[in-house]
Amino acid sequence: MKNSLSKWLFYIFILFFSYTNAQEISSIEKIAAYGYSKRFSDSSASKKIQLQALALAKKKKNIDDEVICYSYLALTQRRLLHLREFARYADTAFILAEKTNKIRVKAFASLAQGALKSYIDDKPQALDNLLKSYELFSKIKAHDQCAKIASDISYLFSPASPEKVKKYSREALQHAAKAGDPESQLYARLAFGGYLTDQLETGFKEGWIIALNFFKETVAYSERHAHDIISKSNIGIAYINLADLYSKGPKPIDESAMLVNLEKATAIAQKYNVKIIYRSAIGLQGMYFTEKGDYTKAELLFIEGIKYQQSLPYTDNYLLATFYNCLKEVAVKRKDYEAYFAYDTLYSKYNQLKYNENTQKLLQNADARFESSKKIERIKQLELENELEQQNKLLGYGIAGVLLIGLVFMFRSYYFRQRYYLKREEILKQEQANSELKVQLMEKETIENLAARLSLERRLLRSQMDPHFIFNALGNIQSMILQKDTIPAVSYLNKFAKLTRQILEQSRKETISLEEEISTLKNYIELQQLRLNNSFEYKIVCDESVEDGILIPPLLIQPFIENAVEHGLKPKPKEEKGLLLLNFTQQPDHKNLICVIKDNGIGLAASRKLKIKENHQSLSTTITDERLAKMQKEHPFAGFQVLERESENGETGCIVIINIPIL
Repeated sequence: MKNSLSKWLFYIFILFFSYTNAQEISSIEKIAAYGYSKRFSDSSASKKIQLQALALAKKKKNIDDEVICYSYLALTQRRLLHLREFARYADTAFILAEKTNKIRVKAFASLAQGALKSYIDDKPQALDNLLKSYELFSKIKAHDQCAKIASDISYLFSPASPEKVKKYSREALQHAAKAGDPESQLYARLAFGGYLTDQLETGFKEGWIIALNFFKETVAYSERHAHDIISKSNIGIAYINLADLYSKGPKPIDESAMLVNLEKATAIAQKYNVKIIYRSAIGLQGMYFTEKGDYTKAELLFIEGIKYQQSLPYTDNYLLATFYNCLKEVAVKRKDYEAYFAYDTLYSKYNQLKYNENTQKLLQNADARFESSKKIERIKQLELENELEQQNKLLGYGIAGVLLIGLVFMFRSYYFRQRYYLKREEILKQEQANSELKVQLMEKETIENLAARLSLERRLLRSQMDPHFIFNALGNIQSMILQKDTIPAVSYLNKFAKLTRQILEQSRKETISLEEEISTLKNYIELQQLRLNNSFEYKIVCDESVEDGILIPPLLIQPFIENAVEHGLKPKPKEEKGLLLLNFTQQPDHKNLICVIKDNGIGLAASRKLKIKENHQSLSTTITDERLAKMQKEHPFAGFQVLERESENGETGCIVIINIPIL
């Protein structure tokens, strides 16, 4: 009950995870993959889970998930050696995949078909399908699948084409490194290790050492990650290959290392019922002791293999014939002809059964190959016929539709032509009247907009060049000249002239660069510093987010600088040093430039009290607000805020945040 509940909780988790994280791999595919991962540990549960995933895909009428489920079922049947089901699932996946354009789906169908063709010894077709699957999985960067398929391709090219074996086994390693999972890593390392073993030459010790070290690393890696490797048979193959390398090495061989690896391979084979590994492990041990002359130990090993095989619920005639043949060789070497006769009798029995099985298997493979090819050809023919029939239907519907549209068009043309001529004169008169009215409205709107703009520019220019500021500036220059401070007076006059020219020029422009605006602000602030006897300092900072050469409306910031100096910094006590900070940042999403002006002046509340006493009214911020309001039609974020500065170490002051549109 607990196991069943945990399985369904796992399914629910997969479905929820897939819903919240939109990925290419669907929830149904994840369930099928989970079932496939249990093919070694619990084959019955593996098939059940995959069939449930297939039923869910059919219920949702999702062909893509159906193809992937059929592909996983086909690969599971290959593991169980059920050829009929294997062929049925693989062919179904391949046929359904023709109805979709999804790369991943077609890749799975080609993989299942390639595995089927390889199983029935149709190597050319197997290579075609696996190469197609490899290409498709590479496009979507499914590195785990690419690593396994490239390994299988390298095995199919061996031993006829060593260069291609090397090419695909190396690519398998590269994909496995990108995938990062132990299953893919071990799969690829076995393929490349097979290439290294195939390249060994007799007496060439360096190549043997390279291959041996590579397989030592492979075995160590598989032992470290044994829990995460699903295909336990690959761990056994790694042990077998390493033991085989020890047996081929320089004499004397490392007997203990070879036997330890063979024992580990035997344990894996018995635990997970992998016959080929068991046969290889027992066979290598028996042949080693036979060559060594320890016939008793060799005979015991072969008899142990026979007993284990006979204890299983099925009979493997090939394995039994192999073991009895090895016992015959041991009996000959021991010159025990009575035992030889007994072993030969049993060998003949199982060899004949093996021959019959092989013959039947070849016939089954041939039948499966023929049926698969015939089925695919028939499906293609039916699809072609359906496509032609559909095209003919569409052509007939198209011709009928064109004729119907033509008749309707002719009738409507005749009817509306009569009405058109009757109303044409009236429409023309109405259009003419409307055009005249539009022209009048446009002229009126243009004049009003131009007048408003000129009025705003005149008021802006007056606010920028405050007469009080000009009077003070000229007074300071006069005072410096009377005191014979010629150099400061000339510098002051140059700055004042430059500021006047900049304001006059910029007031007629639609846009200016941020660099020009900062230059004008610097001139203005430095004049204010000279006017107020350097009673405050200033700093202008541009954030890294601000792009070079951006364009903004001119003369938007200076009125706020003027307010900060006149109403914040100027009234401060002389013994306190004033500070004015300007910071520019950019918001790329809203195409806004944010200017933050901070001062440590007397603050908003105190400034308002002074304004009441002085009866002074500044229009600069009002005009700027009007300008920004006009920009809000195209730039809704344009505007400004004036805030009281929070007390920091007893300091007061004001903060102005201006959102300036980037034009």
